[in-house]
Amino acid sequence: MPAPAIPAAPPAESPIPSRRELNKAATRQAITDAAVHLLRSKGLGNFTVEDIADAAGISRRTFFNYFGSTEAAIGSLTYGFLDTALQQFRLRPPGEPILESARAALMELADPMTVAPMAELYSLSQANPQLVRSELEAWDHCAVQIIDAARERVALSGGGEVDELYLRALAGSVISCGKAAMDVWFARCGADLSPASLTILRQLLIDSLSLLGSGFDAARSPSAPSPDRH
Repeated sequence: MPAPAIPAAPPAESPIPSRRELNKAATRQAITDAAVHLLRSKGLGNFTVEDIADAAGISRRTFFNYFGSTEAAIGSLTYGFLDTALQQFRLRPPGEPILESARAALMELADPMTVAPMAELYSLSQANPQLVRSELEAWDHCAVQIIDAARERVALSGGGEVDELYLRALAGSVISCGKAAMDVWFARCGADLSPASLTILRQLLIDSLSLLGSGFDAARSPSAPSPDRH
């Protein structure tokens, strides 16, 4: 009788954040919320760092402790979603294939509203080159994080030497799939941020990784219907 398979060790629990870390996170979120509110109400270029600081109840100096510019504060919406997805990725079993873990991480974000901030920023950035640049920086940041997370995965699974070409090609492919999903979603739904539209975006993100995992064979991605926009 073959020996039973030894289950993969569960991932270590994340340490409980300190009060200082929680306060910093709350301040960062307040700045982002204020920046996005001003973006919606006034439009990019019609408010300043001082306006954001006043709305967030902080000083100008405190603002620059967190962000280097107005665009960076707004762009943190995309960072937030991508970082949440990466946290879910790191919770997957070490022995699981990386692409399967990436797809499962997105599926764990079951509430379509989790993609709402990123979707809104993508919609708003289409007419603003500065926001487009900030969003691209967020995706580049995510690529670096994917490489680091994949390295951790290889180390935990005892996979030996890391193939840098594999890691970088994988990270670039995942990011390209994510961008493609965003482009297709916007082409179908425009600036619609209804739950039905966001459900489509979430599924497109999942389907794009499924296509990557299958080697982009002849099987086509499931076609998501457009939401009712009456």
